[in-house]
Amino acid sequence: QVKLVESGGGLMQPGGSLRLSCEASGLTIRVFHMSWYRQAPGKERELVARIFPVSGNTNYADSVKGRFTISRDNAKNTVYLQMNSLKAEDTAVYICNARTTNDYWGQGTQVTVSS
Repeated sequence: QVKLVESGGGLMQPGGSLRLSCEASGLTIRVFHMSWYRQAPGKERELVARIFPVSGNTNYADSVKGRFTISRDNAKNTVYLQMNSLKAEDTAVYICNARTTNDYWGQGTQVTVSS
């Protein structure tokens, strides 16, 4: 059974940093496209960052380029999202996704950026 469990969200002031974790079980992250999405109230779910299988190449939404970094630890079967220089518009539920021919989703972790 595939399970993705996110953690690390919370309340942070603008300009601060958070690191999100997505611990996977039932699959090997190294061979999956692993992504972070986010969904703010009243808005569609959007792709934030993706790390590609095997190569580890990454891509990012324009809104987070230079501020967020996606990475993975294959030994821990965990994907991370380091978020720096947080802005109020980064407030959303952040959701981990694993994809090959199937899509798997976590439950999400709330990130709130507010002074």
